[in-house]
Amino acid sequence: MAEARYHGASMTGQDATFRTIAPGGPALPLLVAVPHAGQTYPAAVMARARVTRHALETLEDRHADALIGGLVAEGATAIVADVARAAIDLNRDVRDLDPQMIDGPLPWPATPSFRMRSGLGLIPRRLAREGDLWRHRLGGAEVAALVERVHRPFHEAITAQLARMRAAWGQAVLLDCHSMPPLPEGGAKVVIGTRHGRSCAAELAAAAQDAVTAAGLPVALNQPYAGGYTLDRHGRPEDGVHAVQIEMCRSLYLLPDMRTPDPAGVAMVSRLMRAIGVALVETLPGRLAEAAE
Repeated sequence: MAEARYHGASMTGQDATFRTIAPGGPALPLLVAVPHAGQTYPAAVMARARVTRHALETLEDRHADALIGGLVAEGATAIVADVARAAIDLNRDVRDLDPQMIDGPLPWPATPSFRMRSGLGLIPRRLAREGDLWRHRLGGAEVAALVERVHRPFHEAITAQLARMRAAWGQAVLLDCHSMPPLPEGGAKVVIGTRHGRSCAAELAAAAQDAVTAAGLPVALNQPYAGGYTLDRHGRPEDGVHAVQIEMCRSLYLLPDMRTPDPAGVAMVSRLMRAIGVALVETLPGRLAEAAE
């Protein structure tokens, strides 16, 4: 995707593991995160893979970063991961580490979770159709270095941007952007996640749902996706920092191969994302009154 559509993107982080993208117009208290669309596969990752890159790419929220142009043009700041999810999952707690992935002592105590047991912890271990992804285990020091180089800077950048926005506006919103495979027939095309109400005020969740409904698409709240580590870490509605996850069905913007962008679909979803972002900002408690002062 061309950097020009981001109105002056700048590279951030060692080895360009993520990008911070400046807003295209007057700034809003809205930060957009895209943690799973990265398509950079480090040589070390490919060297230990026992499956093809095509298989590893199924872990991606493929081309989800193509959906945020309207948000950036509206005034949102964006932080977009470039490193592939196969290398490290930025929407997982560092403690969500599968001991089966590690050769020798763990770098820190692991916390068992459903995602970890299913093979989709901090370092993805397996896929249902592929089985185990890797030829050998990682050393604990390798995982610790990967966290220090990629995971920690990504979330510290989010924390810093949200703090800056809250200082300027008194409130801030984080929109964590993902895509999902099609749900069973009759299921939602968009899922809003709020950690079951813990990561944002209820009125913001309602505003996001209303924006999707106005676009004529079925929407669900917290089912089957309620959000993950990003919302747990950054959502602090009691402190004026609200975090919302959005899952867009890939059939809305990809061709039937579920790999290739459909230009008309990308444009439609980009407009919808923009509408959701505007609705979230306009619903911030006290935000309009503060802006008028």
